[in-house]
Amino acid sequence: MAEHLALLVADVFEAAGALRRAGEAVAAEEGQTQARWQLMSVVGEDPLSVARAARRLGVARQGVQRIANELVRDGLAEFRGNPDHRTSPLLALTAAGQRALSAITARATAANQAMSEGTSECDLAAVRALLQRLTRQTDDWTEAASPARSARPHAGTASTREEDA
Repeated sequence: MAEHLALLVADVFEAAGALRRAGEAVAAEEGQTQARWQLMSVVGEDPLSVARAARRLGVARQGVQRIANELVRDGLAEFRGNPDHRTSPLLALTAAGQRALSAITARATAANQAMSEGTSECDLAAVRALLQRLTRQTDDWTEAASPARSARPHAGTASTREEDA
């Protein structure tokens, strides 16, 4: 069983690389990068602080700050006041940013349709369910194996207001 999981992990990394390359190609068609697309997607519905966006994306805050500053410079996003934390503004898309995100999303939908050709919805749902279960089990194992990390909230769980800043 462990050998099969190791092979699955290798396949997941390979698939992730292929999907990243496809995402870069989709974003590039609209003059963006995948990193910019991801950040626009995260703040597209509701404005977030850079720190909160970084946690949602699972990346370093400094990298998200750099991309946020670029989006603001290019008129695709703006910083707004944060009623919960004066020194941590919220990043929100501008109308131009919403248009760019919509265009990328439309291209991504077409790409996803082409990439999923010949794969049933049932197969995709089963793979997603398996990956979600393995992710939970891996997070649980990691948390149990590393007591220092067990005090930190899982991605997608509630956190303190200070952490949300």
